[in-house]
Amino acid sequence: MRAARTFAVETLTEWGVADRLDDVRVCVSELATNAVLHGVPSGREFCLRLVVDGALVRIEVRDSGGGCPEVTHPDVDDEGGRGLLIARALADDFGVVPHVPGKTVWLVLKVG
Repeated sequence: MRAARTFAVETLTEWGVADRLDDVRVCVSELATNAVLHGVPSGREFCLRLVVDGALVRIEVRDSGGGCPEVTHPDVDDEGGRGLLIARALADDFGVVPHVPGKTVWLVLKVG
C-alpha cells in the first residue's frame, strides 16, 4: 500500500494538486487494501489510476476479482470493516463500475 500512497501523493504534487493530500493518502490506502484483500485473485495485481479534472480528483482502483464492495457499518467491537466507510466519508462521490473480469472502485474528492 505504501507504493500506491507514494505514487498518488507524488503524482498529484507534480501536477500541482496539493490540497487534501492526507485524504487522498487515506482513500488510496483503503481502496488498494480492499483490492488486495478482496479483489485480486492469486497471481494478479490491481491498477491505481488518478484523474484530475479542474477542482476534482478521481481515484480509481481496478481489480480482477468478483463481488461488489459495500459500505458497512460495523459494531464498535468489530476489528475490521471500516475502511470503505472511512474513505466514503472523506470522498465527495463514490461508485463501482463492473468489468469482465473485475471492477473499478472510484472516489472523487473536491480540491482547491
